[in-house]
Amino acid sequence: MAFPCVDHLEQRTQTLLQSFDGGPEPSYSNPVSGYSLYQHNEPFLLDHGGILPKFEIAYESWGELNSDKSNVILLHTGLSASSHAKSHPANLTPGWWEKFIGPGLAIDTNRFHVICTNVIGGCYGSTGPSSIDPKDNKPYATRFPIVTIFDMVRAQFEMLDSMGIKKLHASVGASMGGMQSLAAALLFKERIGKIVSISAAARSHPYSIALRFTQRQVLMADPNWNKGFYYDKVPPHSGMKLAREIATISYRSGPEWEQRFGRKRSQPSTTPSLCADFLIETYLDHQGERFCLQYDPNSLLYVSKAMDMFDLSASVSAETALRRARNTLRLQEGKGSSAPVNAATPPEEQAACSVGAPPSETQVNSDALDDPKAQLNDLAQGLSKIKDIPTLVLGIQSDILFPVWQQKEVADCLRETGNKNVTYYELDSMYGHDAFLLEIVNVGSAVKGHLELKKE
Repeated sequence: MAFPCVDHLEQRTQTLLQSFDGGPEPSYSNPVSGYSLYQHNEPFLLDHGGILPKFEIAYESWGELNSDKSNVILLHTGLSASSHAKSHPANLTPGWWEKFIGPGLAIDTNRFHVICTNVIGGCYGSTGPSSIDPKDNKPYATRFPIVTIFDMVRAQFEMLDSMGIKKLHASVGASMGGMQSLAAALLFKERIGKIVSISAAARSHPYSIALRFTQRQVLMADPNWNKGFYYDKVPPHSGMKLAREIATISYRSGPEWEQRFGRKRSQPSTTPSLCADFLIETYLDHQGERFCLQYDPNSLLYVSKAMDMFDLSASVSAETALRRARNTLRLQEGKGSSAPVNAATPPEEQAACSVGAPPSETQVNSDALDDPKAQLNDLAQGLSKIKDIPTLVLGIQSDILFPVWQQKEVADCLRETGNKNVTYYELDSMYGHDAFLLEIVNVGSAVKGHLELKKE
């Protein structure tokens, strides 16, 4: 029996080996062009004690900035997106939200100045694991510190400060971007005019954490991952391909695939193969092939982990504030970079990976033992800080990665705390989580209406 799928992986490995002799390189090593760079040259403290000695943020913008800089919309990205949300003269390639941004569109560039960034931890121009550590002029790799959604947002607001932008008209995002839009409002509530959170959540739930954990595990199981130190070697392309295939299952919906693929085989007249055989298998294979060299594997690990840790509950926010206070003192005392293993993370914040052992009673988060109502009250208390900000929350009924009950939870908690300007929509779309990219009319109309509605 032939195994073309296995042979193809080996062929790609050989092709990548040739890259060290001047051959092709992964596309993330030459990120998309046409972006601008914000450079932050001061130490930057992260939520878990890590300190970046400096960082850069890649950003792109569309629309004219008005005289008092009050028409700015900060557009937050999903996990693996670049800052290239819309084409422009410096980069004519269609962006990931091409049909949502422009004159008269959902985000009307005749009205608004739109800024989109690549998050820190990413690989499309912003500082991340593939960036050069100034200490030794080598890529950070897994010496890069753990980052959170809040860290990403704080970095964005450092950039906004440098631009003299005091307040946003709106903080807008979908998926991980929707997490950032909420986080921005919690951190900088006086600087946010409106919130748009699409297909997102106020806290990651176990199913989505499990999906991302599985992706990280298959990636790290690729021998080429080499504990993150692969930048002068063959990257873990096989692990990345498998991780993307797992992710794709959560991005779309069963009803769509029933309609598109059903049980059809790609070559029904041939003997069944153990490689991609059914049309749905060839689709997943194609998605994995497209992605495996487009995004830095270490960025996938770090950014997906940031999503897992996201929780806007009051108790979690309080713990984070205490930790940041301790580490701020450490930074001020000049002791923040003394960790022996991860040069940017204090020893007490480092953790070893547990292998195969069931969680003990002491390892179980105490929140898991609380009554669900208590957890929901904790979340509502955390969201109470943004009770005065008009908010659009939009969910997709067929979304399995961010189930629609999570968006309803956000809207309900906001209303419970007294926010009288919450708009909540559920879309009946067969496209699952990716509907925010594909439902131009339904998603776009909701976003446009919210952004252009004048405050009473």
